[in-house]
Amino acid sequence: MEQNQQNTRKVPRRVAQAVISSLKGGVVPRIGLPYITVGRSSEIEALLRDVEIIGEGGASFRFIVGRYGSGKSFLLQTIRNNVMEKGYVVMDADLSPERRLQGTRGQGLATYRELIGNLATKTKPEGGALTLVLERWIGAIQAEVMEEDTMPAADGQSKAGGPEPGTPAFDAAVERKIRDVTRSLSEMVHGFDFARLITLYYRGFLSDDDEIRAKVLRWFRGEYATRTEARKDLGVNAIITDDDWYEYLKLFAMFFRLAGYKGMLIFVDELVNIYKIPQSIARNNNYEKILTMYNDTLQGKAQYLGILMSGTPQCIEDTRRGVYSYEALRSRLQEGKFSREGARDLLSPVIRLEPLSSEEMMVLCEKLADMHAGLYGYERTIGTPELVTFIRIEYGRIGADTHITPREVIRDFIELLDILCQHPDTDVAGLLNSDEFSYAQSELNEGEEIGEEFADFIL
Repeated sequence: MEQNQQNTRKVPRRVAQAVISSLKGGVVPRIGLPYITVGRSSEIEALLRDVEIIGEGGASFRFIVGRYGSGKSFLLQTIRNNVMEKGYVVMDADLSPERRLQGTRGQGLATYRELIGNLATKTKPEGGALTLVLERWIGAIQAEVMEEDTMPAADGQSKAGGPEPGTPAFDAAVERKIRDVTRSLSEMVHGFDFARLITLYYRGFLSDDDEIRAKVLRWFRGEYATRTEARKDLGVNAIITDDDWYEYLKLFAMFFRLAGYKGMLIFVDELVNIYKIPQSIARNNNYEKILTMYNDTLQGKAQYLGILMSGTPQCIEDTRRGVYSYEALRSRLQEGKFSREGARDLLSPVIRLEPLSSEEMMVLCEKLADMHAGLYGYERTIGTPELVTFIRIEYGRIGADTHITPREVIRDFIELLDILCQHPDTDVAGLLNSDEFSYAQSELNEGEEIGEEFADFIL
């Protein structure tokens, strides 16, 4: 424990503050996840195996299924941060009544805009990285042209064999190179206009024309309402709409690969908001969009693209309103006859999150206790016996075996740490055994079941 505490105290205060505040508020922190990641190693390994395939030109689609507070968003965020470090571009969005996959009032386009707005890379993990990616790519093309133009001289020394940077001839050579690189995009659906806009952005970059660059970015963000306006401003006859926004994500995945990234991953959370749509036709339209994405990734119609969606068991498995109400999806996704709790098939399209064990929650609480003490600058007073008591009580509640979630346990524990920090004279044992905290416990003796699980751990 001492070594673990020493390592955890090295967490920067800025990161520790973000982690503690986010967890206390019931949301997943954007930063600092490696400091508190516990369990889920099998799920993470399975998803990172998909990432390797994406980097080789493949595609993948996965559903992450778990109850509220079970760690779905935490798992998605962990994968997001991991793949950014590996050189992938990521996009993420939470669905809502205003953001769906398909809609009659622009809800699908709203989801696309949210994804583009949250586009992130290793050097810009907070999002809004589209401009950075475009200009980095242009810089790489310019460097490539310069390298190609450098020819060996007769005396063995190198000399510039092509046009000098900054000259019209050099700029024309770069534009030709851009057209050569984007030619593969032109063969995809909507690819011709997409490639044309990439070239147009380069011209605006070259002439330092902020207006034309802003218009191209506006188009890429799906903010043009009419084709007439797009034609007038940019000379293209297409705009991104509610019906075809997903096709442009496939184009972006290919473009990012050309721009030097390994691929693109899309994270869509809160799938329950499709389940909540009252009209069956509208729900089915959204499930049809999911089916299109699913088929594309599994049939090789998309490249360098991974899609992860997460939702509750009800919004996936309900045959009346959930994903399984759409027969084409149910027949593809439904679990087989051999998978069971404790032996799930993590290579299937649907990954079901099982509850963290009491031992894993014990480790997590240990990490949080060290982080909290380091953040607020006090000597940690809650020790292993108190942690064991806390976990025993949490897991001893009636129904905890099936309904307890990490979110509930973490929020209780951080509240306990806050109270101990602000009131250092508080009796920890008395607080843990108070009626307010230990209500609704099942009738377990301290040495039975839950207590026995910790015997080896404590030793």
